[in-house]
Amino acid sequence: MRAQTRQGLRSSTRQQGGRRRRAVSAAAAVAIGVMTLGALAPPAASDSAASAAPAARPDAVQRAMNTLVRDDGMPAVLASVQDRNGRTRTYTAGVGDLTTGSKVPRDGQVRIGSNTKAFTAVVVLQLVGEGKIGLDATVDTYLPGLVRGKGIDGRRITVRQLLQHTSGLPEYGIHVDDDEFRNRYFEPRELLDIALRYKADAAPGEKWGYSNTNYVLAGLIVQKVTGRPLAEEMDRRIIKRIGLRHTYFPTPGEMTIREPHPHGYHRNPANTPLRDFTEMDPSAGWAAGQLISTNSDLNRFFTALLAGRLLPAAQLAEMRTTVPAGTSGLRYGLGLTSRPLSCGGVYWGHGGDIAGYETRGGVTDDGRAANVAVTNIPTDEAATQHVKDAVDRALCG
Repeated sequence: MRAQTRQGLRSSTRQQGGRRRRAVSAAAAVAIGVMTLGALAPPAASDSAASAAPAARPDAVQRAMNTLVRDDGMPAVLASVQDRNGRTRTYTAGVGDLTTGSKVPRDGQVRIGSNTKAFTAVVVLQLVGEGKIGLDATVDTYLPGLVRGKGIDGRRITVRQLLQHTSGLPEYGIHVDDDEFRNRYFEPRELLDIALRYKADAAPGEKWGYSNTNYVLAGLIVQKVTGRPLAEEMDRRIIKRIGLRHTYFPTPGEMTIREPHPHGYHRNPANTPLRDFTEMDPSAGWAAGQLISTNSDLNRFFTALLAGRLLPAAQLAEMRTTVPAGTSGLRYGLGLTSRPLSCGGVYWGHGGDIAGYETRGGVTDDGRAANVAVTNIPTDEAATQHVKDAVDRALCG
């Protein structure tokens, strides 16, 4: 989510104003606490481009990833790049575990933070297409009386405003510390209760403002309308439907990552040693940032989405209708963002941070796809830009 813990978007949007949220990932969705490792510097980057014969020198994507390890201190970087013809290359740099020095698993699983929001938005929009949810219906239509607070009234906030972050609802993640995030199980209603202690950030529809609270409510609406857990709906409607074999919604109390994965590291404040955040309770992310996946599965998801395999044309058009979000060219639709490319055009995706991991990437309208993951949320603008550069080189190469 990075939510703004910035988790997620913050992950995805970290750019807003160029400021990074609080160290933790609220955006990510969940900031979580940790165990201290001590100041460990990652070893030199490894040049390993997969699925292809070794080249005489690293290509542009590999060089960008090596920069993230060498200059920005990222323990590990992973990427999956798909060309217009569907051919895929996977990449790694750095080490998978700072304690043992083990290799980075190729296309390993990572916590994808606010990319989860795109999945949640797809489920909501599928239900819109089925006539079970109205985009311009109010939150109170489905959750009567639940959303009330200082300047907050669920009778004035629409489902569309939740998905587009124009509801004015305050962020919950910045009010939970790392240790609580890491070790405590949160029910979705508890996350909402935290947010409702604070006044609204703006009136509904007044402006864009990233808040994980929006997606907690979206998830609660899905559960109310379907009578089923959000995780089951996501699994049935998306994960199994398009064959995402390495993507899952962790079960309550599940703190580990099931398949081969690099360790994730976190520092908060930014000048403190890296701490191993691999194991954590991700429930503070829930509908805003709880999923685990791989770069290749994310490419498959966003490719299927943009190709119309998950939503009817009308709902996909709504999802792609965007508003400005920050000053870096980012635009936000309904759980989907567009970002400009140096080679022209834009790519569509989301992005996500959660303590230990950041993922960024997406797909172009002509079929290119790329996702890059790092095992520590960047804490300065140079590192943030270098992650963007890696995605840009992958999609413009």
